[in-house]
Amino acid sequence: MALAAAAGSPPPGLAAALDECMEAMNSFLCNHFDESLERLQPRTKESMYHALVYATILEMQAMMTFEHEDIVQAGQTMKEAQEICQRFRRKSSMTGSLSGLVSKVDSFTEVELHAEVCYAECLLQRAALTFLQDENMVNFLKGGIKVRSSYLIYRELSSFIQSSHCTAGAAHVHLEGGVALGIGAFNLTLSLFPPRILKLLEFAGFSGDKEYGLQQLHEGATTLNLRALLCTMLLLCYYTFLTFILGIGEDDFTEAESLLRPYLLRYPKSAIFLFFAGRIEEIKGNISEAIGRFEAGCSAQQAWKQFHHMCYWELMWCYAYKGMWKMAYFYADLLSKENRWSKAMYVYMKAAFLSMLPPEEPRPFGESEVELFRQVSSFKQKIAGKSPPTEKFAVRKARRYKGSRPVPLPVPALEMMYMWNGFTVLSKQRELLEGTLGTLTRAEKKLQESPASEYQMDDRCLLLLLKGLCMKHLQSPAEAEACFSAVQASEKRLRYDHYLVPNALLELSLLRLAQGRSEEAVPLLRRARNNYKNYSMESRTLFRIHAVLSRLKADQEENGMEGPSSS
Repeated sequence: MALAAAAGSPPPGLAAALDECMEAMNSFLCNHFDESLERLQPRTKESMYHALVYATILEMQAMMTFEHEDIVQAGQTMKEAQEICQRFRRKSSMTGSLSGLVSKVDSFTEVELHAEVCYAECLLQRAALTFLQDENMVNFLKGGIKVRSSYLIYRELSSFIQSSHCTAGAAHVHLEGGVALGIGAFNLTLSLFPPRILKLLEFAGFSGDKEYGLQQLHEGATTLNLRALLCTMLLLCYYTFLTFILGIGEDDFTEAESLLRPYLLRYPKSAIFLFFAGRIEEIKGNISEAIGRFEAGCSAQQAWKQFHHMCYWELMWCYAYKGMWKMAYFYADLLSKENRWSKAMYVYMKAAFLSMLPPEEPRPFGESEVELFRQVSSFKQKIAGKSPPTEKFAVRKARRYKGSRPVPLPVPALEMMYMWNGFTVLSKQRELLEGTLGTLTRAEKKLQESPASEYQMDDRCLLLLLKGLCMKHLQSPAEAEACFSAVQASEKRLRYDHYLVPNALLELSLLRLAQGRSEEAVPLLRRARNNYKNYSMESRTLFRIHAVLSRLKADQEENGMEGPSSS
């Protein structure tokens, strides 16, 4: 083949390369991470698939460690993989000429088609790393350009494989898997964005269809192809994390469980799949079972400590749900010492958990929550020129401890739990809810007995919001409504925590929906979305509002009614 000759020595056959990469992925899932890399490394300079999979594993490692050196190394390795892919691409490739692949299909070999999908995947993964490491907006925009180029290639390939011109080669299932991964990831991710952001993206040639994205990823996950693992992991992340953190936590565990089941049967000690198994138990409210899964994930391997860190974060919250503050502190302490994602957040959580303990109870290691809160701002970092929203929130809340006579935060652990939508987890177990309500009742009593301060109304409204959530899930809707309405009525008296009002409106709208009063819920959602700006964790609240409006629209269209506009 002329293309192979132009690249120097002939590359290993496409089928052989894919088989070797599948074997390497099998080693990876058996926790033999170094062996997996050793299998791939010798051919990373000659095989596009060896180069891509090798770089993908390094990128997964970098995203878990958050170490600058790991991110830089992964980025350089992925750039080199992209250069290998470029060797096998046709000169007038899809990014160079977008007149349509379908019309010139005869001029593309099977290797060249695989080179296109690998090249697009490299661009997409490099963009993700750019967003992680670069601190100025110029480089942030460069990442956006990579995303756009990747998207256009995937779109052209998708049109091709659905056309009558497409002739399936020996490795066609892997080509289809690569396209399903790209098209699915783009559509699913973009569908999560609130309308005003999505409109900007659509104007630049982007669009997002959640159902189509899920369908594509499911097809990629359930056929035997190289990208099946990545498709599965994206879907598991969506079902177990994104729908909770950026959505409303729909109670659909069946999809995640059915995806995970065959992998757990084949790889019962895989650290990755034990982690997701723990996460599924956690969001079902089975906290003890979740703890067991996360601990098993930590015990399954010692080669990559970063897998442990993912489990530590979940174990921290599991013990927080149980009100076991010292155990939650223990895992926050481990993360603050071993992981680089956000030391400010980890130190804040250490302080938050200690502050939930009775004043007379000894603190582990003799640490003081006041001193820890005072250290939080010194660990602030920037990603893409900005501090992560959760970190900004932690830094702002910790300012109360700067003075010589600090005014304590009433329930900082429960407040941060709300920000991560943890009350959805609490709602699955009455015992957990009742324990949390007891904590809030004691905090209310303490606040009433404390000297008046500039934070008093804000603290009272926070306790009302969280108490309202407990009441809602304990099937006391009238008490829940009274709490949410009291927060709204106090809007003009709030001094710092302005995020409480739009979130109270959001929670009241969800209460109305649960009561079958959607016609009252929609105006509340629109008011929360349109009337409030520049408050803490605004983007997370907007994502959740968008998720509710989208679900309402889908439900009403399914019933033949005109759904509410989410724009």
